[in-house]
Amino acid sequence: MSTTLVAFFSPTGTTARAALALADTLGADTFEIKPQQPYTAADLDWRDEASRTSVEKRDETARPTIVGTMTHMDRYDTVFVGFPIWWYVEPRIIDTFLETYNFTGKTVIPFATSGGSGLGQAPARMRSIIPGARVLPGKMLNGAFDADSLRAWADDLGCCGSAE
Repeated sequence: MSTTLVAFFSPTGTTARAALALADTLGADTFEIKPQQPYTAADLDWRDEASRTSVEKRDETARPTIVGTMTHMDRYDTVFVGFPIWWYVEPRIIDTFLETYNFTGKTVIPFATSGGSGLGQAPARMRSIIPGARVLPGKMLNGAFDADSLRAWADDLGCCGSAE
């Protein structure tokens, strides 16, 4: 049993590819953060001020419902949390995930995918939501990534054991 979890939200599959590669490299367990109401292409249109993601972004209290639960969260010391960056922050469904579980004493490492932006304010926002956790700066996992680079990143963090 791993003490590392890779939890991820991936409405288009891009973040899922990065998350599964990371989990495979680390020998980590995975949990997909799935919205009760899946996001459509129209929902994801960031250029449309009336799109679901635009509306959620403007509402600090928005907390989309997640389908399913992560059992035995207490088993994990390290939790990588992956998501697409939306307007330089994590999607509100990530806030739902963070508020659902007790992260006190855990190391949380954000990682994200994006067509052109960095992590922005996501790590700081995540720290404010789970103040009892140690939230590291995180990393963008765009484009091609290989097991060696993912392992080197985890080794640099000093948070995860070697994959078995």
